[in-house]
Amino acid sequence: MTPHLARIIRHPVKSAGFEELATVTLEAGRALPWDRHWAVAHAGAPFGAHPDGWASKLHFLRGWASADLMAVSCTFDPSGGALTLRHPRAEAVTLHPGTAEGNARLIDWLRPFWPEGRPEPAHVVRVPGQAMTDTPDPWVSILNLASNRALGQRMGRDLSIRRWRGNLWLDGLAPWEEFDLVGREIAIGPVRLRVEERITRCRATAANPETGRFDADTLGALEAGWGHEDFGVYARVTEGGTIRPGDPVTA
Repeated sequence: MTPHLARIIRHPVKSAGFEELATVTLEAGRALPWDRHWAVAHAGAPFGAHPDGWASKLHFLRGWASADLMAVSCTFDPSGGALTLRHPRAEAVTLHPGTAEGNARLIDWLRPFWPEGRPEPAHVVRVPGQAMTDTPDPWVSILNLASNRALGQRMGRDLSIRRWRGNLWLDGLAPWEEFDLVGREIAIGPVRLRVEERITRCRATAANPETGRFDADTLGALEAGWGHEDFGVYARVTEGGTIRPGDPVTA
């Protein structure tokens, strides 16, 4: 199979919503548009509602602490700013994050999914020009469907790609071949990217995005099978353009 782009994913709110795209336009030196555009800070965050810049994931609601958050899916309309959120145990809600009313509704909707005993959801934050990803760098994440299949086979189960919160999924590579790309440039259609480093994973990947329950020792399986807890790679866009599933991948 010729290596190609298989799926494009964004998450408008950090750790709270998965959306598949038919196409996306990437810009050099920028993260995937509207990915982790907002994040929900908890009451223990030292910056309140106004971080000066990128902040550690420790200050935000995240799947490591709540499997329920991993079951949120969404649809976002950038032209009108409407975000629709869905969860298997809640009524869908449509709101406009970035407005006072929308932020309050987002926090209220997410609150039941956040564990008691932890600092409560407090602020919806945004930093202009900065995606609220797990790293401060303007990277996109690239993942390999063959690696996901290999891990699922070792675990004896199908693994949803939603566990990994990635952006660009490739198919046609050998399992773990994406790690060989670190330090190299690749092209996806007209876009060029420099692959920077591997992504080390956390407990959030143990959560089932269909049920919102922790049910799979993904980290243990990675360590037992391949001696690491890495899945996917980070890349920097060096030449922008519009891509869509089916675009060829070349090194």
